[in-house]
Amino acid sequence: MRIALSQITSGPDPAANLDLVREQARLAADAGARLIAFPEATMACFGTRLAPLAEPLDGPWATAVRQIAEETGLVVVAGMFTPAADGKVTNTLLATGPGVEASYDKIHLYDAFGFTESATVAAGSSVVTIDLDDVRIGLATCYDVRFPELFRAHADAGAQLTLLPASWGAGEGKREQWELLIRARALDATLWVAAVDQAEPAAPAPDTAAKAPTGIGHSAVVAPDGTVRDRLQAGPGLLVADVDPAEVTSVRRAVPVLANRRLRG
Repeated sequence: MRIALSQITSGPDPAANLDLVREQARLAADAGARLIAFPEATMACFGTRLAPLAEPLDGPWATAVRQIAEETGLVVVAGMFTPAADGKVTNTLLATGPGVEASYDKIHLYDAFGFTESATVAAGSSVVTIDLDDVRIGLATCYDVRFPELFRAHADAGAQLTLLPASWGAGEGKREQWELLIRARALDATLWVAAVDQAEPAAPAPDTAAKAPTGIGHSAVVAPDGTVRDRLQAGPGLLVADVDPAEVTSVRRAVPVLANRRLRG
């Protein structure tokens, strides 16, 4: 299955970010992709006041993403923000396209490195997978990558691929951690990991808080054996890659870490 990862730099304006989604989806369709994944916070970058921008899954922004999916024939996965209780929002992945309509609310909130996502974002609680062309795909978001149990839950649900949209925080050692973690999660669960980060911004948006995670780029497709099959650098780009589910079967046969587990939970 051919997939595309769109490493964009989203800004504070949801309408302008939709233009990026439309442009990148058309490029991915022209390249023969069946699915395109955009980063976390595609709707609006972190550092923006999210509550006034949040919309329900049947609101105008999500509806426009569905129209883009219909126009291009792609499944589109993109990060947005939906309203939650107590004035908070939910950090949501919308997955929409032919035969697919689902959403995932980020479970593990980024309360680390001086940023407190939980101050404005409500946590999700459900493991979510989608099916496309007989491939089951798990959904995860950014800080989730530090929790291997979620990726193993995807594998237990039959997933052969996990999509990981992110808006990774910059800082000393953070690129090394990103690259190590996405490879480790592929090995933990012996599945493909397609990790798409926000591109490193050329300059912070005027209203972006200094500690807001706005991306470092380095999106990558990692095979079930932990090898990086393709990657981008820091700037904007579109990565198109072929994912072979048969590799999941062969790796799990050779290294049956899921079957050999003694402790679960």
